[in-house]
Amino acid sequence: MAGKVFFSVSMSLDGFIAPEERTDDPDAQRWTAQWMELQQWVFPLRFFRENLKLGEGGEEGRDNDIARETFERTGASVMGKRMFDLGEKAWPEEAPFHTPVFVVTHEKRDPWERPGGTTFHFVNDGIETALDQARQAAGDRDVRIGGGGATILEYVNAGLVDEFSIALSPVLFGSGIRLFEGVDAGRVALVPVRAEPTQRVTHLTYAVRER
Repeated sequence: MAGKVFFSVSMSLDGFIAPEERTDDPDAQRWTAQWMELQQWVFPLRFFRENLKLGEGGEEGRDNDIARETFERTGASVMGKRMFDLGEKAWPEEAPFHTPVFVVTHEKRDPWERPGGTTFHFVNDGIETALDQARQAAGDRDVRIGGGGATILEYVNAGLVDEFSIALSPVLFGSGIRLFEGVDAGRVALVPVRAEPTQRVTHLTYAVRER
């Protein structure tokens, strides 16, 4: 039986999943500081340290369980070219996915294999082809739409997402990349699945249905 298609993101309390890019900030210091504030719930976790091979230690608890469960359910990921370009510069040599990743792009490029089980495949035929290939690679596990925001929105508006989770972080951006900017609200209906507050964030999970 095929798994679900889902996404899982951290979001500011005012609805942004990434800061706004600033052309007057060549070193991206402000962007990085805001992004790290948004993701602050992840960095202390034992699973985060294990996955990036940062050594022993780290916090356990529900946040850690959720991060681990999200990783373990994922058999393959899909992402957009912009997210890949940013990550290619930032990920360690052993990229943190450890599964096949399908990059939606117009660029023709051979698969890029990294140590630890991550291979990036570059798909030139659109989001549905990328998802078909990811489903095949994932087997009975789930496919995660990794981002960025525009790619997630494409899949939501195409009716291809079954479920999503948001880690609602107690920070305010004021501007940036909104998760649901341009969503086809007339087509998409949400069914609450779970709400779990922790000391750092509130984890919200919704099933997606066609309206």
